[in-house]
Amino acid sequence: MQLQPGCDTGSASEFVTLLWCAMCGPALPLCLLLWIVGASVFRTHGEVIAPASLTAEAGRPLTLGCNITTAVGDTVRQVRWLNRHGKVLLAYEQSVPVRISHRDPSVQLSAHHNDASYINITRVRGDDEGCYRCIFDVYPKGSQEARTCIRVTGKVRLMGNKTAISGKMATLSCSYSLPERVHQVLWRKTAEQGDTTTVASYSKKGHYNVEEHFKDHVGLSRTLDDTQLTIRSVRTEDEACYTCEFHTYPDGIKRATACLSVYVLPKPEVSHVTSSSGVTEANCTALSRPAADITWNIDRDNRTLGPPILSAYDQGDGTTVVTSTIFFQPGVLNDLSVKCIVHHQGLEKPLMVSLNTGVGPAMVILLSVCGVATVFLLCLCVCLCKCFICTDD
Repeated sequence: MQLQPGCDTGSASEFVTLLWCAMCGPALPLCLLLWIVGASVFRTHGEVIAPASLTAEAGRPLTLGCNITTAVGDTVRQVRWLNRHGKVLLAYEQSVPVRISHRDPSVQLSAHHNDASYINITRVRGDDEGCYRCIFDVYPKGSQEARTCIRVTGKVRLMGNKTAISGKMATLSCSYSLPERVHQVLWRKTAEQGDTTTVASYSKKGHYNVEEHFKDHVGLSRTLDDTQLTIRSVRTEDEACYTCEFHTYPDGIKRATACLSVYVLPKPEVSHVTSSSGVTEANCTALSRPAADITWNIDRDNRTLGPPILSAYDQGDGTTVVTSTIFFQPGVLNDLSVKCIVHHQGLEKPLMVSLNTGVGPAMVILLSVCGVATVFLLCLCVCLCKCFICTDD
């Protein structure tokens, strides 16, 4: 057998390599390529493939998977999943139907094939961090395995943006899904202008602090898992965005932000004045935050002199005074019910204030009739009592 030029006969290479080099002749490069591919396929038979690492969020489900390449004649008899302590989480035999010999309550078999296995950790915990082994028991080669290492991280959960009524209490809540890793919790306030100040903090060592500027009306819970910032009597200057920061190890600083909107509810006032010509000018005024919307309701008939005139005045503290002015024809207040209706985002239903301060002629007549009827009935009762009931035997 004569070897072709370029084949190394002085090395300890495999006999198959020499044989291919001797037989290929001019097609040597192609032969070598085919040999490399064939050798690679041979080496991958029985290899288990799985992700080297995954990141999981505490409190959420996680799916782990692996697959195996098998050679002709190989049979997967059993699949086992082991946790970081080497404890069996799940073991089952490849049969139809599949036969599970062991299953930890925290995991489920989500999918399986002859060459693949997937399990689901229903709710990831902090102590689930570590490396998991996926083992295929193959006949006749024996056990083949791969491992996936899980890194568990926490997440900040905040209730979201909130609206508070001026003078009432407001509470902002925030939690971290891995409280055992929290060393300190801190709240910051960012005003509309962009200035950020620290409000309060609490540490694992018991250090509690509320900054001097907030001590009169702000309190912080002495907890690390679910922290609550309470504003006892909300003021307009409390409207801002608040950030809760969890200083954790080894996750670092985790934070979330929610914004607080402050409403000042309107307390409408009405007034009217009648000119010598009989035209009535009526005003309805409401101070609120944000600005209120004012409309009018005139019973049965609309005898206004033009549409309402609306004016708004910014008070500089976030509140706005809104005044609606309307003009009536002579005698309207004596005949009809006129009401000012105030709409505001902080109200469950609109406020209605009546403008009528006197009683109209029709009402006077009705009240007179009712009064006469009442006197008549009283007299009749007295007479009946004297004649039939109250007489002595």
